[in-house]
Amino acid sequence: MENQPGGLSFRRAQPAEAPILSEIAFRSKAYWGYDAEFMAKAREELVITAEAVRTNLIYTAVSDEQRILGFYELTGHPPVIKLSALFIDPAVIRRGIGRKLFAHALKIARKMGAKKLLIDSDPNAKGFYESMGAVQMGEVPSGSIPGRMLPLLEIEI
Repeated sequence: MENQPGGLSFRRAQPAEAPILSEIAFRSKAYWGYDAEFMAKAREELVITAEAVRTNLIYTAVSDEQRILGFYELTGHPPVIKLSALFIDPAVIRRGIGRKLFAHALKIARKMGAKKLLIDSDPNAKGFYESMGAVQMGEVPSGSIPGRMLPLLEIEI
């Protein structure tokens, strides 16, 4: 576990935490005001399985009280790694947790030997990633909503 100033630490997710991560992902997506129909279509894509936790690189941001405040998932192989997920518990959005999670993801991707980090961003999160240094390089289709396009961003590591 890596401790950060302000009582936040980072650690690999555990398979038993998959339901907690899924709930954080769902509530974090809903934070942006999407309607029930949209959220129902997106639900499957937001589920984090125990198998994904076992096989993918998923890190959690944990409070001093051991509460999971957010998480991210990295997939792929160097030189290009993909930030497949980054979700924050809505109760702590806008408190710097996302910035710390993103910085940690960059650090881990760099240790893996990545030169670029790709991000399929929710349109509402695009400004956050751009503030972290990412640049839009195109669009990709949504995995949940036919016809919906998402910003594709990249950041040099």
